[in-house]
Amino acid sequence: MTRQKSSQIRSSTIRLVSGITAFRALPRAKGKRPAVIFLHERYGIVQHTKDLTLKLAQAGYVGLAPDLFSRFTGDKKALERGEVRVEMRDDEVVKDLGEAIDYLKKLDSVDSSRMAIVGVCQTGRQSLLLAAYRKDLSSCVVFYGAAGGKEWTTDEFRPEPIESLIGKVSCPVLGVFGEADHIISIDDVIRFRGCLEQRKKSYHVRIYRDAPHGWLNDTMPGRYRKEAATDAWKLLLSFLRKTFGSGWDRGRALWTFESDFSPGYDFKKSVRLE
Repeated sequence: MTRQKSSQIRSSTIRLVSGITAFRALPRAKGKRPAVIFLHERYGIVQHTKDLTLKLAQAGYVGLAPDLFSRFTGDKKALERGEVRVEMRDDEVVKDLGEAIDYLKKLDSVDSSRMAIVGVCQTGRQSLLLAAYRKDLSSCVVFYGAAGGKEWTTDEFRPEPIESLIGKVSCPVLGVFGEADHIISIDDVIRFRGCLEQRKKSYHVRIYRDAPHGWLNDTMPGRYRKEAATDAWKLLLSFLRKTFGSGWDRGRALWTFESDFSPGYDFKKSVRLE
């Protein structure tokens, strides 16, 4: 995403009650605005996370990016380079994100009846996790996360499988994936879609042609795909408008699935790009 500066946006790093930090972006729109919690990738809150949080504010939303790696005491620079990985415990994440919601609800600029969460890559699971345990979210968004590899298993950090979390979600879900993702296969996406349908959850799932893992990130030229990223951001904003407004009938199960991939698709040919 191209970085944009606007005199209409106020941004700062704030600290929540427990000491967790978060990057906040406020629009200068009058009155109470919907709020979007934007979760960082495996690198923590880097410039890319801040850029997208600012773009949410430019779209008229209060954006908040909490640091889910606040307990990490290791090398932060190595984390930002992707050389180390931080695992998050589900119970701690629910606590941390609950604190973020409580913070937002106290802001005069936030309409607490209209709140959403977006998870990207590693934090795709965490967006579903919060939506499973909070009933005050308007929508949940996952960008190329929550559906690959170990996400379908459990361990000491993730004691509850994705299928179970999806079953508890009470808001519409947007899932955005790429054909050339080396972590999440087309079969994984289809399985993810199937879980939503089996549990009669409203969703919009889209697979973008030739898009590798991380294609939204314009700070990584090897994986960034401008056309897909631009379209996906429009899709996100459209989804938020519908779920924050009257464009989504909560009394119905609404399903939209869009895909663009080759019949000769071979997951084994997908590789990690920088």
